[in-house]
Amino acid sequence: MSVVKATSADINLLARLLRAEAEGEGIKGMLLVGNVGINRVRANCSDFKGIRTIQEMIFQPHAFEAVTHGYFYQAAREKEKRLARRVINGERFWPAKFSLWYFRPPGDCPPQWYNQPFVARYKLHCFYEPTAETCENIYNTF
Repeated sequence: MSVVKATSADINLLARLLRAEAEGEGIKGMLLVGNVGINRVRANCSDFKGIRTIQEMIFQPHAFEAVTHGYFYQAAREKEKRLARRVINGERFWPAKFSLWYFRPPGDCPPQWYNQPFVARYKLHCFYEPTAETCENIYNTF
């Protein structure tokens, strides 16, 4: 059962994003990026109010460097499509389980990003999640 509505075109888009944003971080890194994306579709808070589809999430202006800088335009492989289906179906992984943001800093992870607290680092990416007071939807179960 999917936690967000997704067509085969949406799965392909999300798979391309996973590859472009985190291929070098391995399977778990790609799943974490997928969690953040799905969380953004579900959140309806902060910078993600009104984002209701995978396509809107991916093409939100300035949301992902890979889309902005062209890495996103690599083809999705079956491996990434399987990972995209997993996060669409509700699999969540720490530290992105409730995260809405991640980024790759040149050094240590700052304690906050967009005024949200740091959760943890996975390889080169730092993950940040909103508080329940600022974004309760992210903590709702499926």
